[in-house]
Amino acid sequence: MSSEPVHLADPTQPGPGERRPFPVASLLDHAAEVAPRLLGALLVRVEDDGSETIARLVEVEAYRQDDPASHSYRGRTPRTEAMFGAPGTSYVYFTYGMHWCCNVSVEEDGVGAAVLLRAGAPMRGLDRMRERRGPGPAERDLLRGPARLTKALGIDRDLDGVPMLDAPSQLRLEVDGYALPADSISTTPRTGVTVAADVPWRFAITGSRWVLPHKRHPRAPAPGG
Repeated sequence: MSSEPVHLADPTQPGPGERRPFPVASLLDHAAEVAPRLLGALLVRVEDDGSETIARLVEVEAYRQDDPASHSYRGRTPRTEAMFGAPGTSYVYFTYGMHWCCNVSVEEDGVGAAVLLRAGAPMRGLDRMRERRGPGPAERDLLRGPARLTKALGIDRDLDGVPMLDAPSQLRLEVDGYALPADSISTTPRTGVTVAADVPWRFAITGSRWVLPHKRHPRAPAPGG
């Protein structure tokens, strides 16, 4: 795999290297340092028939246990167990009574830190994504938002706690030589949180058509308030 940054105009195309598990060493730093490293990585869903549905990550957010917007802020619970797991563990949770969201745990085992996978560009399994999402959404909206991403890839509670760096797993995090120069990554406050709403831990590929605009929660305090 090339060590030189490669910025591909079309993230739906394969990268220049062989696919391999995301390097665990790159997950061990502070969540806000790890998050932008995940941009361009592959989220691979192995289907029951052995085929793969794949998205390239284009938008992510960092959360950790000293962060009041994080699920781990109040400590370890049965719901958040996977968030405290070994780096590379999937943390899948249900929200608003209707949606699943998928995270990957980061930092050391036992630290409640994770990166929310917010959006992706479809790479493989487009027909299956459309089948799961229904006939309405345009292609750019299939994976544009964390709930859409999980629905299109068939990610739910059954995939909570999965070791995403292990080859046999049904949900995997991989790299394929796609890399981004620093000036291709945008940083903003996180979307839709009511506390710590100004913390700049949302990262996205600049100008990507697959990324939703930042949206501040209406109940969040005014900036600087």
